[in-house]
Amino acid sequence: MQVFNVQGMTCGHCVRAVTDAIKGEDPAAEVQVDLSKGEVRVQSQLAAEHIIGLIVEEGYSADVAG
Repeated sequence: MQVFNVQGMTCGHCVRAVTDAIKGEDPAAEVQVDLSKGEVRVQSQLAAEHIIGLIVEEGYSADVAG
């Protein structure tokens, strides 16, 4: 499980956009978004850098939590 801090997500559309972007690259990925924490948890074979790139392409800033 990889955890990312994501800034700029405010609504259900944001959750959908981030989830769809990640699942578009890895349909088997498990994506959990916590809007209140600004946190995205991803279980995927994708590299963390690639996931961050997908989130950034959707218009949000992201980095690895921790």
